[in-house]
Order: sequence, then structure tokens, then C-alpha cells
Amino acid sequence: MTKNTVVLLGTGSIGQAIARRVSAGMHLVLADLKKENADKAAKILEDAGFETSTIAVNLGSREDILALVEHAQSFGPVKNVINAAGVSPSQASVQDILRVDMYGTAVLLEEFGKVVAEGGSGVVISSQSGHRLGALTEEQNTQLATSPVDELMTLPFITSITDTLKAYQYSKRCNVLRVMYEASRWAKRGATINSISPGIIITPLANDELHGPRGEGYRKMLSMSPAGRAGTPDEVGDLAEFLMSSRGRWISGSDFLIDGGTTASYWYGDLQYLKATH
Repeated sequence: MTKNTVVLLGTGSIGQAIARRVSAGMHLVLADLKKENADKAAKILEDAGFETSTIAVNLGSREDILALVEHAQSFGPVKNVINAAGVSPSQASVQDILRVDMYGTAVLLEEFGKVVAEGGSGVVISSQSGHRLGALTEEQNTQLATSPVDELMTLPFITSITDTLKAYQYSKRCNVLRVMYEASRWAKRGATINSISPGIIITPLANDELHGPRGEGYRKMLSMSPAGRAGTPDEVGDLAEFLMSSRGRWISGSDFLIDGGTTASYWYGDLQYLKATH
């Protein structure tokens, strides 16, 4: 018997928090660059009553994404798609960040947009970093939003990037713009697609950062932000659940900044000092 299928790419804390809220009674496909990470998440979620399968997927590979689409469809119609995968500026090179976070996400949106089920929904986890990039020209916005996927990494203003943070910021801006572009295509199948841009969320990796060499700077930033703290995966999960539920059907092609007011303060408040370092 086939079941509706949920696809989670990136099986960390945020991805699991979202999957728990939107996967009950469905088959949950857990995809990660490292299969052992997907298997660990599967054990946790199976013990909590979810039916899962796992697959190794490199988000930067079109072939891997096509294999993921085929795997997911083998269990039934693809109802929900969650992309919580990616690499950060401190983890990867400029080329790898662009290939995974920008190109890979664009491929994922395109390919799942061809198969998503009626009434389905997708969420892309972007980042507050995309909101710290200054305004682009209308032409650049249009190129990032609508260029054929395989041409994204050859855009002149993209090939000139030499800094990993800039690569990450442009990738996350591109995520938001591709979601806007894909909303019309997903709508033709009766599905919605949105992005969420979290600020600092406490995960095992973020906790290490907060207590690492650069921890003092992070802690100062959080204490001076409007919320005065970091966020939790569950807070992102709650927002994603709303967007993917029946209550969120009038919302598509939108980006939701969930950062405790940090970006607002970065541009116009107490955190303007950070601009000098970005």
C-alpha cells in the first residue's frame, strides 16, 4: 500500500524538528550527505513512531537529487519536501558553497516541482545571511531567480566571488529568489513552496561555536539582539508546520526571517557594529 511521502534533505536538528511536525502517518525519506547521519536520525524517529527510509545524497549533484526523487516516489506521492541541507562559510570553499547551497537547492526545487503531489508543500531553509547582503540590481535578481539552473554558477557577478561569506550570502539570497520563481510552477501542481531564513539556532554545531574561539563575539551579538537569545529548532519547526499545513495554503513564494530581530538590529539597531566585519 502506497503512502504519502515526506522528503527531508539534511537530517540535523532543524530538519528533524520540521519532519516531526509534518510526517505522521506518512513515509519519511531521510537524506543526508553521510548515510550514517540519516541512519542516526532514522533510529530516533523510528523510536518515536515514524516510518522511515534513508539514502545518501549530495545536494550539489543533480544525479543524486534525481535518485532521491525516484526513491521518494517509490513509496507513494511526494507530499512534503524539506530542504535543510547545506554547507557554511567556515566549512567549505567558495565553489563548494555555490555548488551545494545555490546550485543544488535550485536543482532540488526544479526536480521536486515536477512531481510534488496536489496539496503538497515545500520549505527551504535559507539563512539570515541572505538578508545581510546589500540590495542587488533588478537584473541580478532576475538572473538569480530565473536563469537556467546550469547557468547559475557562470553568472559574471557569481564567478567573481572570492570570499566564502559572500558566496554563502549570495547563495541564500538566490534560495529566496528561486522560491519566488518556482512558486508559479509548483502552483500548477496545486502545491506551495516557501523559504525560512533562521538566525542563530542552537544545534550541537552552533553550541560548539558559542563555546569556541569566536564564542564571545557570538554571545555578545545574541545578548544585544532584540530577543536577547538564540533560537531553537522547535521554533523553526513551528513556523514550517504552519506553512506546510492547511492553514498556510494562501502562502507561497515567500521568505520568513526568524532571527529574534537580529537582522533588523544589524541594519538599524544596536548590532550595526557588525557591518564593519561583514
